[in-house]
This record gives sequence, C-alpha cells and structure tokens, in this order.
Amino acid sequence: MSTTKKLENGAVNVDKTKKVLPFRYQFAAGAVAGISEILVMYPLDVVKTRIQLQHGPSTTTQGYTGVLDCFRKIIQHEGARNLYRGISAPILMEVPKRAIKFSSNDTFGAFYQRLFHTPMLTQPLAILTGASAGAIESLVVVPFELVKIRLQDKTSATRYTGPVDCVGKVVRQEGIRALYNGFEATLWRHIVWNAGYFGCIFQVRALLPDAAMASNPQRRRMGNDLVAGFVGGVVGTTLNTPLDVVKSRIQSVAKMEGVKGRYEWAWPSLGVVAREEGVRALYKGYLAKILRFGPGGGVLLVVYSKVVEMLGSVV
Repeated sequence: MSTTKKLENGAVNVDKTKKVLPFRYQFAAGAVAGISEILVMYPLDVVKTRIQLQHGPSTTTQGYTGVLDCFRKIIQHEGARNLYRGISAPILMEVPKRAIKFSSNDTFGAFYQRLFHTPMLTQPLAILTGASAGAIESLVVVPFELVKIRLQDKTSATRYTGPVDCVGKVVRQEGIRALYNGFEATLWRHIVWNAGYFGCIFQVRALLPDAAMASNPQRRRMGNDLVAGFVGGVVGTTLNTPLDVVKSRIQSVAKMEGVKGRYEWAWPSLGVVAREEGVRALYKGYLAKILRFGPGGGVLLVVYSKVVEMLGSVV
C-alpha cells in the first residue's frame, strides 16, 4: 500500500517509491475488517431494519418508538437470539463486500491519479474514488442484502427458517431475478455512502496531526484512523439513510407478477415515503445506523489499516 505525505494545501501526496500492496492482500485486509465490524455491530442493524420497515408512527404495543424500545421489545417478545437473526447472510456477504470496498477504493485511487495525470489524491478524486468503489460493491451485496432484510423483518419470522430456505423460496416463488430486487436503490445507497465515507477520511486525515511526527507514530496513526473512520461513517450514514429506508422497503416485499408495488425505484420511493409519512420518515433508523456506522466506520478503517500494514511487512 502506498504511503502518503500531507502537503500544506491539504492535498495528499502519494509516495510512489513504495510498492503497492497486491490486490489479494487488499482483499484479505478488507475481509478481516468487515467481519470484525459486523460481529460487534450487527444487533444495531437488526434494530435499524425493524424501525425502517415500520410504516407510520408506533401506535401499538408491538410498534417501536426508538432504538432502546426496539431492543427491549425484541428481547422481551422474541428472545435475545433474534438480535442476531439473519447474521449468516451478512457474514457471508462481508468478505466480498468489505474486501471489494477497500481494494476497489485503493485501485480506483491509483487509476484516477493516472487518468487525470496528478501525483496527488485530492478531495474531488477521493469522493469519485469512493463513489466508484461503492458502485462495484453494490453488484456483490444485493442478493445478500435481500436475504438479510427478509430474515430481519418481523412479518417474515415464520415465512423463512434461515438463509438457504429464504433463497430457495424467493427463487421458486418470485424467480431467480428477484434476488436482485432493489439493485438500483442499493447501487445509489452504496455510491452515496462510500463517497461520503472516503471523501471524509481524506479530509479528516489531512486536518489531523501527522502521525510520523508523533512520539508514538503507530498509536497516533491508529487514533487518526479511528477519528477519520468515525467522521466518515457519520457523514456517509447521514447522506444515505433515506436511500437505505427505501431500499429496505423495496426488498422486504415479495414481488407479484402484474402487481405494481408501492416502492419500486429509489428516487420515486423517496417521494412516496415523504408524502405518506412525512420527511422525517426518510430518517427512520438513523440513530441505530449512526450508533453502528460511526464507531463501525472507525473499526473498519483501523482494522483494515493494521492488517494492510501487517501484510505489507511480509510481502
């Protein structure tokens, strides 16, 4: 992985004298980072999805008024194990998803610098690089996301016994193409999140003290990555939550031939939610997402950077 040096104007100069880490090592580092994050943060993803799939305000004892209320009711009525319901699908997804996220970001960064004939990674290039990585990432995750959403949805609790059963029933009842329901919404969700995440990482790193000048460079570098990843996670989540809400709605409903669904395409669906439930409904599950992807964004970046550093020392 190439090293970087901070310039006075805030840009980052890439040290091209150091060899670039091979793709397989970037892939492995992203996979380790992704699994580490999901094992810690998955219950918040279940809570986020339950809140997003709740239409209108909570009016019954079974509805959720917030993150803590959702946690309490899931544990009370379904058992604590259901906070991890459907985790096998995202665990399987995390290896290609996070690996592709980080390896694509590194690869696109070098590609765009060559394309635009610039030795420096600038803020616009960081955003473009992140958006491109998000687009590639979305190609892999859609079927896993659909299975995860169906298993997390309370109304589907008795419909599917697990990921394999879910995939089989979706294919038999809706057709194999149904595994890619919500692809367009997923594409936009990942483009927006990754553009915000990696764009912020670039800017925050440029503003933080240079780790090389610290008395303990490794500790400072880890602290910088934790802060940059946290800010990136918060900004990415703030930007993409409305798209995540409609993606969850699109993927939770089984498509029926000849029947037009309420939610089909991302941008029109944003309008449907805003009209029927108010603009605030576009941020359902936001707190749960922030609690996950703020710290989770920091964990991702720290683990990825440490694994890359470790692998780079043996290449």
